[in-house]
Amino acid sequence: MKTALAALFLICLTGHAFANDYPVGFKTATLSDAHNLRPLELVVWYPAITEATPRLIRDDMVFYGTLAVPDAPPANGEHPLVVLSHGYRGNWGNQAWLGSALARQGYIVAAVNHPGSTTKDRSPAAAARLWQRPEDLSRVIDSVLAQPEQFGAVAQSRIALAGHSLGGWTVLESAGARFDPARFAKDCGVHPQLSSCSVYQQMNPAGAPAGEAQLSAALSDKRVTAVVSLDIGLSRGFTDASLAALPVPVLVIAAGVPSVELPTQLESADLAKRLPKASTQYVEISDASHFSFMAQCKPGAAAMLDEDAPGDGIICQDGAGGRPRAAIQQQVVTLISKFLAH
Repeated sequence: MKTALAALFLICLTGHAFANDYPVGFKTATLSDAHNLRPLELVVWYPAITEATPRLIRDDMVFYGTLAVPDAPPANGEHPLVVLSHGYRGNWGNQAWLGSALARQGYIVAAVNHPGSTTKDRSPAAAARLWQRPEDLSRVIDSVLAQPEQFGAVAQSRIALAGHSLGGWTVLESAGARFDPARFAKDCGVHPQLSSCSVYQQMNPAGAPAGEAQLSAALSDKRVTAVVSLDIGLSRGFTDASLAALPVPVLVIAAGVPSVELPTQLESADLAKRLPKASTQYVEISDASHFSFMAQCKPGAAAMLDEDAPGDGIICQDGAGGRPRAAIQQQVVTLISKFLAH
């Protein structure tokens, strides 16, 4: 009981710590493409004009949800846009805490489920089209820009992307990083223990028709003005030249809890060293695990997850003896807010 009350208190504390004049609106939509071959589930948090009572969004037996007012009218004026990209086998709900917090500060925040690599959609064929992840983000930007009456008007000189794990790879690609499948395969021969290597092998994008050519092509969106990486994966496949020439500022946030499969020094820290020093910020959070960037778990959630799929309870673990996940996420929101403000 004490654990539950403490977690609820931290959720409230986080909300008030970043409170602004904006109530948070929330809408969902489905984006279809020209051939309806890759429909996208889209969600948007946005500054709203409403006095309605907020409801819990994406609250379930495992994770705490966040508060918002469904279908509230958007606030007046232009607002910066942030697009979120989830990790492998994740979903848009993983970073709902971030979307809600930024919307309270005046950001329009959109998130999407990437087909084939989400919690409930694990189609091997869709997951193999890894290069379509950055295209998904471009489609989201198109949709939000085209519907100011739904989500609010976007300040088009301030369009940022933020991604966790494989989502970090996705947003870097959208910013101009280039992936070299041969380089990555060679590196996995040296570091086969990395989870990036096993995830890449499961998706097998290079084995798809024209996969290597598609993966190594330019996938950038020139409208992107800033990028945030949250404990990135697959970064070792990026070319040195493309990272050194990346045209937008990057905030790289790393999980500092030691990990054999996702070591900071081989992923986030290595990425930051290869990016332009003048426009890159690197922060390592010592008590954050790779999963600290996901939604807060409810009491008993880890046992419930392990019962369903042994080992899955790890997603509820943060650094032993460290701060609660809510406090870590409060720090992350502060870091991102200060970065995007400049």
